[in-house]
Amino acid sequence: METTATAIKIEKIKTSKISQVDFDNLAFGSVFTDHMLVCDYKNGAWQTPEIMPYQAISLEPSAKIFHYGQSIFEGMKAYKDDHGDAFLFRPSDNHRRLNISANRMCIPEIPKAYFMDGLKELINLDKDWIPQKDGSSLYIRPFIFASGKGFHASPADEYKFLICLAPSGAYFSGKVKVLIEETYSRSANGGVGFAKTGGNYAGQFFPTQLAVKEGYNQVIWTDDNTHENIEEAGAMNIFIRINDTLITAPTSDRILDGITRKSILEIAQAEGIRTEVRKITVPEVVEAAKNGSLKEMFGAGTAAVVSPIAAFGYRGTDYDLPELTDSYASRFKKIITDIQYNRSEDPFGWRQKV
Repeated sequence: METTATAIKIEKIKTSKISQVDFDNLAFGSVFTDHMLVCDYKNGAWQTPEIMPYQAISLEPSAKIFHYGQSIFEGMKAYKDDHGDAFLFRPSDNHRRLNISANRMCIPEIPKAYFMDGLKELINLDKDWIPQKDGSSLYIRPFIFASGKGFHASPADEYKFLICLAPSGAYFSGKVKVLIEETYSRSANGGVGFAKTGGNYAGQFFPTQLAVKEGYNQVIWTDDNTHENIEEAGAMNIFIRINDTLITAPTSDRILDGITRKSILEIAQAEGIRTEVRKITVPEVVEAAKNGSLKEMFGAGTAAVVSPIAAFGYRGTDYDLPELTDSYASRFKKIITDIQYNRSEDPFGWRQKV
């Protein structure tokens, strides 16, 4: 057992399983590296983090995660450049957002040193797992859940913080067709829509599967009250381009403050692209589609970075979007991924070497 300068205990795996992995055919988030980080919260404090071989964990049936859903997570990636150096993208923003989610779900905040130092130590240990194929990366999943026991409906007294790593290929491929949702809601005012908590995503699965049965890939979420304001696309923030103006909904307690979303808005400002952060209604988008001023719609998030939308459905009618040779979506994706893979300068200071 080793200990780092920040008191992280390290137990290395005896035999790596990396030779069993086909790095040319990686599904997203289904293959896991040799090690994981685990840190327990008990007796009112976070204990010493440990890096250990990736393995199953044991929980009692009375663990509160199973009963009251206290769980939060983040999504991040590590990238490797042509020289074999590893990089993270805006990791401090992920730590900050994890603790925002923690506060909303009544989970103790994780100290930044535990998060950042533990993450970097883990990535350095499993650095060989970072794929170098274009579009591939090492997906990083930090998460916290209630491990304390009891059936009483109250916050747990013990928690587990883990970081697991998964070498992954591209998240989406092909054209995405979405359905504007008018019956189900992803979140509501005063709720937990802004937090990355498991229940937000579990609640999306059923309406999404209904849309899939109708021939769509995903749903566009609208507000819970009128179902007229466009808010998110699946598990991603959404951008809509009308003529040359890029529009996205403002963040709120219903909408996740996406890191890719923030990056796109900063890039657009630097590139001189007009942006509007405001409510955008379904009738406005439908009318733009009809009169030809709707140029693009795309989702933005860590997993896919940018996911162009080829068509959307609304009340029995499908609307195709034009195929552009120089789209904002492709432009933003190239700028962001060039920064992530260390293929270009980083004027924003987002890239962080591991």
